[in-house]
Amino acid sequence: MKILKLEIEGFRSLKKIDWEPGALNVIIGPNGTGKSNLLRFLELISVAAQGKLGKYIQSIGGMEPIVWDGTAQSIAFTLKSSPVNGDLGPEQYSLNLARLGTGSSYRIDYEQLASYANKLLERTTNSAVVYNEDQHGFTIPAEFVSEEETLLSVATGPFTYNHFIPPFQRELAAICVYHDFHTNRDAAIRQPTIARLEKRVAPDGQNLISVLHTLYTEDRDFKKGINLAMQAAFGDDFEELVFPPAADQRIQLRIRWKSLRREQSAADLSDGTLRFLFLLTVLTSPSSAPVIAIDEPETGLHPSMLPIVAEYAVEASARSQIILTTHSPQFLDAFTDTNAVTTIAQWEDGETKLKKLKGEELGYWLKEYSLGSLFKSGELEDME
Repeated sequence: MKILKLEIEGFRSLKKIDWEPGALNVIIGPNGTGKSNLLRFLELISVAAQGKLGKYIQSIGGMEPIVWDGTAQSIAFTLKSSPVNGDLGPEQYSLNLARLGTGSSYRIDYEQLASYANKLLERTTNSAVVYNEDQHGFTIPAEFVSEEETLLSVATGPFTYNHFIPPFQRELAAICVYHDFHTNRDAAIRQPTIARLEKRVAPDGQNLISVLHTLYTEDRDFKKGINLAMQAAFGDDFEELVFPPAADQRIQLRIRWKSLRREQSAADLSDGTLRFLFLLTVLTSPSSAPVIAIDEPETGLHPSMLPIVAEYAVEASARSQIILTTHSPQFLDAFTDTNAVTTIAQWEDGETKLKKLKGEELGYWLKEYSLGSLFKSGELEDME
């Protein structure tokens, strides 16, 4: 699945935006312009498809903190995507969350999933209907549909009347947004972990060791990709990753350096090294999420690592839709020669505005300047 167009109204600083991302996207802008809010909305979409929307909104303080200016009466979006399962697969999904009064509660008052020519499901405050391939509607009993959870999240269960719905639900639920990767001394990422088969890094990144262990020891191409990146970053002194056993069926992550007799454990690695391994794993995994969004991947990295991360992001965009936010000119420079869709986030009159840079004008400027230098100069913001 690729997101072709995303329309959002009423979420945080996103009062009303339309955005058409490409396969590889770089969103730029100073701090405070709302770049991260777009990623947080992608997270909300994923959670809604998982059937966990109620708990998610409750965990972030209810509706008041997440509606525009604390006063908007609803949050609504329409997502248009490439077909997930054949030419007749879903292409448009709409959802509207209505705020109840001035408090933090809400209910879903509209939802629709449609393919090119047909409805797959539709829900209002009074009914919830799932359609089969012949466009016969089946009303879902009220006890099976919570007013806080999407019909999409339950229409894949006992009432699966349309085989196009489950693949779309799984793709939407699998969107991964990475914006909080903790590397403090007590973080799980630095501790031995129980060995288990995992091939996708969780949004919080704390299963990184399990994913690395699974893929590094079983997938030669993955191991080669990680080794090449680590050698590019640290030179020939890097030898390999190892996963020695610890107590209670747990494994450790260690790095073997050619110049050292003792392997370096995850507990002793720098924050930057762990973040670098985290980004490499997310971008190199053969079981990557359909949409991968990473907030400020340059955080904690040495500038020499940024072109490597950018190169792996370009490669990953052939398998997944990649969305990166940044305010680093050095990281932006790494995409100067690629076909990344560059979007500028700007703050105007209390709301976020997104502006995609147009190819001809951007190409003209790039003949003389890098993206990073244009960003620093302010010329990008002036492009129409």
